[in-house]
Amino acid sequence: MTSDPDPFEQGQDAARKNIPAEANPYQDGSEQHALWAAGHEQIAGTAEAGESEDS
Repeated sequence: MTSDPDPFEQGQDAARKNIPAEANPYQDGSEQHALWAAGHEQIAGTAEAGESEDS
């Protein structure tokens, strides 16, 4: 196991904290950027779906 932070998990955590996707700390076009964005979208997309169901 590595001690490096997992960009996917960091993105998920950011979404849980309502940090916008634009705050992705990784260089655009990098694998880490894509992983962070995917993690963020997984959580943010779930939250948005839940909000629209409540309407």
